Amino acid sequence: MLMMLCAVICSAQTIRNTNNSIVAKIDTDGTVRNSNNSVIARIGSNGDIRDSNNHLLGKIGSSGDVRNSNNSYLGKVESNGIVRNSNNSLLGKVEADGIVRDSNNHTIGYAKGLPMKYAAVYFFFHLF
Repeated sequence: MLMMLCAVICSAQTIRNTNNSIVAKIDTDGTVRNSNNSVIARIGSNGDIRDSNNHLLGKIGSSGDVRNSNNSYLGKVESNGIVRNSNNSLLGKVEADGIVRDSNNHTIGYAKGLPMKYAAVYFFFHLF
């Protein structure tokens, strides 16, 4: 039973495109890998997003604010999964079941089991 639980909790969470192909994985330690398993970024416990050379790409604040490396406000991921840009315009939504939809309600990808803000950073703010 413990092994089965670890297999679910300890494994990387995947980001998939509309063809259900894996485009990225996020390990439990915040390491982001592309489909070739190469490290492309790391998400720190403080919300910093850094590339594989440790250069700051941006930050996800605890309130859902997303900022770039110059600390410019890019937008926000609301607690209900709604994603807005810096002008407060709707970009899309990350559903509780992991389906990611654009502002026209079209499915643009899947991020089941992944924190909504990580999925939003990938699909809408392209920080990694």
